[in-house]
Amino acid sequence: MGTTAGDGDPFFDAVRLLLLLDAAVTDIDLREANTAPATAVGVVRTQTLLQKLDFWLRYPDYLADELLTEYEKSGEPVLLRLAAQILDSDEPELRQIPMLRFKFGAYEPLDMPMSVLSVAGLAVVRSSRTDQRVRHYDYFLTTRGRQTARSCVEDFPNLAWYGKRTKLVVALAQGTGMTGTALRKRQYLQRDYAGTGLNEEIASIAERARQRLAEMKPNAAAPA
Repeated sequence: MGTTAGDGDPFFDAVRLLLLLDAAVTDIDLREANTAPATAVGVVRTQTLLQKLDFWLRYPDYLADELLTEYEKSGEPVLLRLAAQILDSDEPELRQIPMLRFKFGAYEPLDMPMSVLSVAGLAVVRSSRTDQRVRHYDYFLTTRGRQTARSCVEDFPNLAWYGKRTKLVVALAQGTGMTGTALRKRQYLQRDYAGTGLNEEIASIAERARQRLAEMKPNAAAPA
């Protein structure tokens, strides 16, 4: 079963976020050039974006259900196949790492795991502030961070799943616009997600997604 929300290992969380950053960072633009560390190879803009990407990584059932939605739109067989690989296995039960729902959706404090990455020189967090509050955070992946992320996947077979899955999560997000606001709106379209009470753990939708997959499979197999 998944771990209990709030009981995560900050070192495991740090590794997961490092692999996610490696898959998700985009080029540093002129606006960020003055604040980016000299060793940065890319950036994930805003904590909201990082949290929403991490949600799909932590909830394979929600990811699979979104793949089914994309399949309904496009008819691309690979999307149905990817969803089936997740839902026809025990992955939704074994890989789920629960998150709580806050005002702006799935959320978990990132201070501890990002501190682990920062101390090791693998990532750097920069904040943009007004006089009253932090406006947003930028998450920079360093050269050392990229090298470490890729060596982790090669050297530790147990992390290979995360290396592959982060790429799938990012590919799905890119189709939505790859912004925190766009992903937040998309995730709120899920009734179970949106209906979760504030500060409550977001529940699995594995059985509903499996039923949806079962209804799609015969139509997909039918001759044109």
